[in-house]
Amino acid sequence: MKRKPNVLIIYTGGTIGMIKDPKSGQLKSFDFKHLYKHVPEINRLYVAITTISFEEPIDSSDMSPNGWIQMAQTVFDNYEKYDGFVILHGSDTMAFSASALSFMLQGLRKPIIFTGSQLPIGTIRTDGKENLITAIEIAADTSEDGQAIVQEVAVYFEYSLYRGNRSSKISANQFEAFASPNYAELAKAGVTIEYNYPKLFRTQLTELKFSGTLSNQVGLLKIFPGFSAQIYASLFDIKSTKAIVLETFGSGNAPGNFEFRNFIRAYIKEGGIVLNTTQCSSGSVNQGKYETSSFFSEVGVISGNDITTEAAITKLMYLLGTETNTDSISELLQMNLCGEITELERSVKK
Repeated sequence: MKRKPNVLIIYTGGTIGMIKDPKSGQLKSFDFKHLYKHVPEINRLYVAITTISFEEPIDSSDMSPNGWIQMAQTVFDNYEKYDGFVILHGSDTMAFSASALSFMLQGLRKPIIFTGSQLPIGTIRTDGKENLITAIEIAADTSEDGQAIVQEVAVYFEYSLYRGNRSSKISANQFEAFASPNYAELAKAGVTIEYNYPKLFRTQLTELKFSGTLSNQVGLLKIFPGFSAQIYASLFDIKSTKAIVLETFGSGNAPGNFEFRNFIRAYIKEGGIVLNTTQCSSGSVNQGKYETSSFFSEVGVISGNDITTEAAITKLMYLLGTETNTDSISELLQMNLCGEITELERSVKK
């Protein structure tokens, strides 16, 4: 008989791990050592499951690079012991965490599946049970040659599997809480799990590389009509901010604000990095398509193409933590390291 796949579940916190206290009526984290008691359906899976929980579960609003490092380190330390990993996480910042781990753990040949829920797993109508059960199935799933079908960081929510660094949370109250606006679903769970094989990422690296160094010297500026550049003057201080993600209009456009342009020009001249992303939920930056974005190309603003804001921020945190040369960082920002942008369909060996 084929051996049982081994899956490690890492509980970080979030709604999925909550049950209602019968006395107080308040929600509290349950002990994942008793996972089978709360989700008995797992007993029917042909999977050997081990659980690890953060010593102090984190509300996803409080997630930080320290949490990402703890998650990535746990996977790295246990990589040879398990066939796949499921990370239970609050939904609010799940796309940030999934994006971060995709950069921190490059060379994956095993799945890391993030999942969570909109309703606590202890409630009758919870979406948590299905999300958890199917995430475990995907983490354990192999092809006929024994290789993991999914070999990347992904997010599973409400019957859909998305590439982690392509996902964004789009709803606070619907079970279909996530979307991948610029990249097709990796799988759809129905009667069977239907994988979109051509869209699955495959690394060119020969071994798993873990980087636990991240920089928080990244800023985010969302452009809006009538914004005052002076309010954001401190953001363009190279001593405290090494890189800025701009969320611009449409295909990368911004107002021809003289003061704003001077800030950007001076900041890049001092060694700062500016990455241009679109505010639109889908589509891509195309600098120079309109006159309002041609200035960006002239002064060295980097086009983010169709990268999500979550991936843009975490990619910069990763690159600033691992690279010291600004030119190298700028070059890597335009490369498809682990499936985060469309422009290069193949992975890039670093």
